[in-house]
Amino acid sequence: MPAIRIIRHTLLEPAEAWRRLTDWERHASVVPLTRAIIETPPPTHTGTRFTMRTGVGRITFDDPMEVVRWQPPGDGSAGLVGLVKHGRAVRGRAEIELRPAPGGGCEAEWREELRVRGLGRPFDPLVAAAARLLFTRALDALLRP
Repeated sequence: MPAIRIIRHTLLEPAEAWRRLTDWERHASVVPLTRAIIETPPPTHTGTRFTMRTGVGRITFDDPMEVVRWQPPGDGSAGLVGLVKHGRAVRGRAEIELRPAPGGGCEAEWREELRVRGLGRPFDPLVAAAARLLFTRALDALLRP
């Protein structure tokens, strides 16, 4: 199962970075041809379920997820959201952690482990490279002022 880790520093305060990084509709807006289907009422909490649907017309790919950890940042403490992917094609887990940075702003870390159905270990480097590209672009766009 390939794993990726992306770290970005931002001048955004942790509360604002958290709001952006846990706004699932906003995630969909920065990934081409993707929309978010929120299946549980707001606000986000442990147990929230949503699906990212990517595609055009009848050619779509669903990535259903569930929030399994919800710890917003506060009073100088780090924030952590944990997700489990329940898809038929993609399984795995993701975590987004925010840590306050000395002097203001914060550090965002996106960790993801993916398993793509039908692709064995020989494809792990390709899956990791594609995921790193996609999630780096998403993280950068979500944190852009």
